[in-house]
Amino acid sequence: MNNFDKYTSPYTASELAERLRKIRHVALDMDGTIYMGSTLFPFTKGFLQSLRENGIGYSFLTNNPSRSIAAYLSKLAAMGIEATREEMYTTAVATVDYIRTHYAEARNLYLLGTPSMVEEFVAAGFRPTEDSAEDRPDVVVVAFDMTLDYARLCRAAWWVSQGVPYIATNPDRVCPTDQPTVLVDCGSICKCIEHATGRQPDITLGKPDPNMLSGIVARHGLQPDQIAMVGDRIYTDVAMAHNAGAFGVLVLSGETTLDVARAADPQPDLTALNIEQFGRLLIKTQKQ
Repeated sequence: MNNFDKYTSPYTASELAERLRKIRHVALDMDGTIYMGSTLFPFTKGFLQSLRENGIGYSFLTNNPSRSIAAYLSKLAAMGIEATREEMYTTAVATVDYIRTHYAEARNLYLLGTPSMVEEFVAAGFRPTEDSAEDRPDVVVVAFDMTLDYARLCRAAWWVSQGVPYIATNPDRVCPTDQPTVLVDCGSICKCIEHATGRQPDITLGKPDPNMLSGIVARHGLQPDQIAMVGDRIYTDVAMAHNAGAFGVLVLSGETTLDVARAADPQPDLTALNIEQFGRLLIKTQKQ
């Protein structure tokens, strides 16, 4: 791999060690990082166990809010990973946290999302508004909605045109799939609303927005530089780490190739072959 052996970093050895010794929590991208499609990487369980044994916490992150946390936990369990709700952080959860922080009085939401996502907001204490001009929401939330219908899209555009606070759960234009179709994602739905109303979302959450990590920082009482964000994409996972002031780890087990990683500007704080190699380096450094 062109002289690449397990990992590389733009830092000197002493600078890298100093950064790694601060890490108390690892935020993990999922597809391409801990599994590929429906297949768990053979090193994932050992990596997670080593974090637990050394007192380092971890969370699983995803930009896809269309599934409920229960569904993600079920998928992980089917792969042999027992996780808790507290260890799962989706863009739906990030949106709930953002609304609680920035719109503390908001209770009524116009939700353009799947029934599973709507359930997450209801469980968090919010009320989904009806598709009616009489039921004005406090906030409009637009997400990856695989159950989208035209009337609800038009109602969302109407409330956006009326100046209601407007949040997008994630910036993705399409959702990856191995099927012969294009899965139109949240970013593309928001572009449709923008063309109709002339207005963009007030904020777009999800990677690479730093608010995706802010929730984890707040939950665990940490500083950003105590978190390592690990993923296989430079433009979402590593970019979010940089935006949030966290330690960005790129793994080459998914989308990104070594050549792409080497050409990146700025460089990831660490580029590793996979989470196994990152874990070994992290634990070894913290024990020194």
